[in-house]
Amino acid sequence: MILADWAYNCYEQKKLHLLLQKVSDDQAMDGIKELEKYLMIAFWCIQEDPSIRPTIKKVIQMLEGTVEVSVPPMNPSSLYVQSK
Repeated sequence: MILADWAYNCYEQKKLHLLLQKVSDDQAMDGIKELEKYLMIAFWCIQEDPSIRPTIKKVIQMLEGTVEVSVPPMNPSSLYVQSK
């Protein structure tokens, strides 16, 4: 399985805890929202169509929290055609 597929499936199914190492429940819960934000930014950045990818300036603003991160489009790696 491709890492981006697995991460997106966890994101889509609201199972972000599966992406975290085994840590205390409190630590994990504190990190879930931050992890979700980072994943959403990453999914935007790996879109196949360059015209919908954010600029580096916008990525920095999203990371800093000055720009809201919107829900990314469909799973980016599902758009790729895999050759056999």
